[in-house]
Amino acid sequence: MAGLNPDSPIPTEIKLHQKSRILELAFENGERFELTYEFLRVFTPSAEARGHGPGQEKLQIGKRDVDIVSIEPVGNYAIKPVFSDGHDSGLYSWDVLHNLCVHRDELWQAYLDKLAAEGGSRDLADCPAPAVKPPPSCGSKH
Repeated sequence: MAGLNPDSPIPTEIKLHQKSRILELAFENGERFELTYEFLRVFTPSAEARGHGPGQEKLQIGKRDVDIVSIEPVGNYAIKPVFSDGHDSGLYSWDVLHNLCVHRDELWQAYLDKLAAEGGSRDLADCPAPAVKPPPSCGSKH
């Protein structure tokens, strides 16, 4: 079984390069690719980031310095990276990974364009702190 699509190439090698923050992939068809940890985090297939349909995507900001802490295999069809920002719900099937590899440059440019249009930043220090909802005050009606 390849990915979720039976025609997807299967990775024969998956290497983490911690210093350069690169995931190196070799596929059974001879293709080799490198994806940055930031790219993988930005393009997580997780519903938390992608939503459940078109238009529900959340722009991922402040991910430039994210690390991959570990990678867990998921059956014979995917991997689940655990990122240093706590994100661990993205399952990267072989077909998703191969698609990210093949379309890396145009996906990255589209991301940079959207980030610029929305005033976002790749750097965490430049991102606003998440809004925290204050607890209800004593005696208030909910």
